[in-house]
Amino acid sequence: MLTLEKLKEMSPHAIIATGVTIDNYTGINMSNSDRVLRWVAVRGNIHDWAIYIAFDTESVERVRRGGDKVHGEENIKKLVPCDKEAFKLYRY
Repeated sequence: MLTLEKLKEMSPHAIIATGVTIDNYTGINMSNSDRVLRWVAVRGNIHDWAIYIAFDTESVERVRRGGDKVHGEENIKKLVPCDKEAFKLYRY
């Protein structure tokens, strides 16, 4: 569970978590392609954060630098469970 305290303890630009999911309604529906997606959650310069996503053919670093940003509370919390305070700091 990501919390405000954990965000504050992390270094700027640290990777919070990374993983894979499927591109459909059971995972994170980007284009309903049923392809595997790689995602990377990253702390910002201050204690904000964001999740980036792309097809799994991209490396973690490439997703981090150029992936699409994940939107929608359900999608965000599905990938990185977080408390209310941490969610308020998600950078859209």
